[in-house]
Amino acid sequence: MTDLDQTDQRIIALLSTDARMPVARLAQKLGLARTTAQARLERLERAGVIAGYTLRLSDMAVAGQIRATVLLQIRPQVQNTIVMQLRRIPEVELAHTTSGRFDMALQIRAGSTGELDATLDRIGAIEGVSAMESLIHLTTRIDRALSGGASPRA
Repeated sequence: MTDLDQTDQRIIALLSTDARMPVARLAQKLGLARTTAQARLERLERAGVIAGYTLRLSDMAVAGQIRATVLLQIRPQVQNTIVMQLRRIPEVELAHTTSGRFDMALQIRAGSTGELDATLDRIGAIEGVSAMESLIHLTTRIDRALSGGASPRA
């Protein structure tokens, strides 16, 4: 479903800022009947436009945890096998294929530097991973998904 009309786009924008918004409130903001808003929402879910609803924790809530981006160079013919093995590593939160010098970008969350080091060792030991670079996240300066807009943090 790629033909989203203006109402669909407004639903997505409103839910992007507050995914827990009650349907009655969503309908009110859209100027629609609650049943119409509910039907639209269900259609977007069935079509896969809305893949789910999730909880995002603030930096304060995950204090003491270390996050990192890990860039991987891999042999393309074993990409599916690598992804299956990455799924078994609970510290790997996200995996994206990329273009350029690196083939994949991972987002890692670990409880300590030791845990991060062990996770990096596990990833580096996967057959087909030829090179790796890790970037430890320090401070979040912008997180539009969390705040609905740019939000500088000290």
